[in-house]
Amino acid sequence: MQQNQSLFHRTAFMLIGNLLISICVASYRLSGLGVDAFTGMNLGISGFLDMSFGNWQLIVNILLLILVFFTIRHCIGMGTLVNMVCVGYIADFVCWLVNDVIDLEITLPLRIFFMLLGLLFASSGVALYMHANMGTSPYDSLPLIIQKFTRERVSFRAARVGCDITSLVIGVLFCLAAKGDITTIIGVGTVCNALFNGPLIQFFRDRIEK
Repeated sequence: MQQNQSLFHRTAFMLIGNLLISICVASYRLSGLGVDAFTGMNLGISGFLDMSFGNWQLIVNILLLILVFFTIRHCIGMGTLVNMVCVGYIADFVCWLVNDVIDLEITLPLRIFFMLLGLLFASSGVALYMHANMGTSPYDSLPLIIQKFTRERVSFRAARVGCDITSLVIGVLFCLAAKGDITTIIGVGTVCNALFNGPLIQFFRDRIEK
């Protein structure tokens, strides 16, 4: 009974965490003030290919999942599959709901609100998702793969920074090639995510564990 309850709670944490991450991605996109690195790369490439964000993100996640499977397959779990399939499509749905159904006028104060909401949901969502311990998202597994192949000579933090910088550069290049608005990929929201996401994740993890 206790094990089933624990599994129930972990599954709930995982699902709520991924839902918050999805709303976070949508909020960053609605703010137009910059997004996180992985989202930025996928926005840039999907815009260049004239493909929906959700479809392209799923393709990238499948490719990354294959890499994870042949390197650190212990990181794959139910949370991995939920994250790779659902986040992009839920973010697309929320953006469609706000822009096309509600037809909300995105003023500057509202853009700032969406950016702060994205930062809040990013950190709290990741904290719940990590606490559930039901698998790591394919992108979040990349630093672990780098550590494995370098025999941990490269720290996790350095590997993550390298992945984020590479993703942002790719996103910006594809955005420029598509003649898109570069501020939708990199901006003050990107900087805030880089500076505050880590500390806020730790803050929420401490609260969840208590």
